[in-house]
Amino acid sequence: MPPPRRWTELVLRLRDDAGSASLEFITVGVLLLVPIVYLVLALSALENASFGVEGAARQATRVFVQSASDDDAEAAARAAIQVTLADYGLDAARAHVEVSCRPIPSRCLTRRGFVTVSITTTVPLPLVPPVLQLNLPAGIPVRSVATEQVSRFWRAR
Repeated sequence: MPPPRRWTELVLRLRDDAGSASLEFITVGVLLLVPIVYLVLALSALENASFGVEGAARQATRVFVQSASDDDAEAAARAAIQVTLADYGLDAARAHVEVSCRPIPSRCLTRRGFVTVSITTTVPLPLVPPVLQLNLPAGIPVRSVATEQVSRFWRAR
């Protein structure tokens, strides 16, 4: 055990950190703040895209089942998808759209039939450069599916 005098000098030397609190705060602040800010940016982009894809699928099915013919329904659904995705800042050309119908796959607009629209797109991660020079940004796929039933009173106009 060291003599009491040396012990006190050692403790006083360890406690002497004048001026290093601001440096510690900046270092720890940057190490914690940068990942948190990036996480907020990435999650907000992902949430925005999921709202956009979900709204586009829902609107596409709604206008599809209210159309007069299959050709009009496809055009109206395509327009609804483009407008809704544009509202959320998403590129409609990069979205993959599938339309399926039940019970008769070849005829979507039949009474009490079901129309399902599935939209898939990729949300690019913020501040991530293109991967392997392929001009494909790293991203997360987002998919939404919506189904609507054609009215039992539907008829071709």
